Amino acid sequence: MLVAIILIILILHFVVGFGYLVYKLSPRKKEIISSADETILRTIDKN
Repeated sequence: MLVAIILIILILHFVVGFGYLVYKLSPRKKEIISSADETILRTIDKN
């Protein structure tokens, strides 16, 4: 019984860990927009 509980906790830990990793590595629209805005602002500053 104790082994089953430990295995369930271990599997949940891996699932949450991989889910968080995928979430952090996936590109989000907010970051893309902010980097595009940054490029536009740099271009405006040069002129």
